[in-house]
Amino acid sequence: DKDKLACEADLEKHELPEWLRALDGHKEHMTILHGISMAVSGGGHYSFSGCMGAYKAGRNVISGIKRTTVDFELAKLCPSPFGHVELSLTGDYSTFRTGIVPGYSAPARHQRNYCYADPQTAYDELFKSVTDSSAVNSENVLLDYLHDREGRRLKGLDGKERMKISNHVESIQSIRERNQKVASLSDVIAKNLPTIDKIHAHGGSNASLVEKQEAFTDVLVAGLISGLTNVVTFTIDELSTPITTLPGNKSRVDLHRLGHSKDTQLRDLVKASHMAVVARIVTRLKAVPEGNGTMFDNTMILYFPENGEGHHSHGTEAPFIVMAGDNCNLDIAGRYIRLPYHATEGHKTIGNWYTTLLNAHGNPIKHYGDLDLEMSRKKFDQLGSIKQLMG
Repeated sequence: DKDKLACEADLEKHELPEWLRALDGHKEHMTILHGISMAVSGGGHYSFSGCMGAYKAGRNVISGIKRTTVDFELAKLCPSPFGHVELSLTGDYSTFRTGIVPGYSAPARHQRNYCYADPQTAYDELFKSVTDSSAVNSENVLLDYLHDREGRRLKGLDGKERMKISNHVESIQSIRERNQKVASLSDVIAKNLPTIDKIHAHGGSNASLVEKQEAFTDVLVAGLISGLTNVVTFTIDELSTPITTLPGNKSRVDLHRLGHSKDTQLRDLVKASHMAVVARIVTRLKAVPEGNGTMFDNTMILYFPENGEGHHSHGTEAPFIVMAGDNCNLDIAGRYIRLPYHATEGHKTIGNWYTTLLNAHGNPIKHYGDLDLEMSRKKFDQLGSIKQLMG
């Protein structure tokens, strides 16, 4: 461990650290993947969309978004009415954000995604085909009007102006088609709605951090079970997420100050609250029949840092915890896997890891993401998937 050498171990023969204990009963489906780096995207406090796109995103300005992020690429391989849903539990250190706000995912180059910043907004928007049919009808009338109006504007236009209007028409049409698909799922959605009282109580403005985590998780799981989406990205916290209501945070410190402190006990409490969310998702999905097994059999959950190994990260290490069902297309379950350290022979980056995920699920891309500069300087091979993980 001190020399960061590559190794593998059977998790069943080892005790998990205390902050991971919420998943103790699911070790056969767990992988702790160590040794992956994200120097291609991380460093400092933030990587923004770079951690999912394997590129330097700057401050996530439009020009800094280099490619479609891997979550959107995976969503293309697993089509659904919403395609991809992004949730973000962040704030301004003292209060949580609300409504629909800029996200970290990217549907395409130079395009920023938008996400749901609070559980109630996510609930209202995802499930309104059942909870507010009048609003959906009004929206559809408006979309029909806009589609007709913008379609007429295309006549007589050429060049860039025609392209802009054409893209606008296509966007309106895609929303209309999505609403039609969602409407066809109304019966399934109704059977899997999160309890509205719980969403109001736990997702409201006075809710604690843990209550908001639980409410977001219930919305996330309901979206998956009802078939509205097959891919969800959840930013469970960042430096400005208020954590003063986290049980055990006696010093009432925020995440930024915690990053500069040596309070490992509080750090473990924060991570333990994250693992409670993961355990909640796994347990719920294992209870849902699907095919000859459960919904979890066809699910993969990735838990990973935005910028790497520390508060002021260099991105040389980006540990992943993976929870994967029995039908996972990778050979990784039940193991601790540490790959060669950054900028050494055999090292793998998040670009290699994301290439592996995409290749395993139907995208034959040769390599996803930017190349690591240090690996290039040393002329180490860094293209393609991680062969030892392929099923």
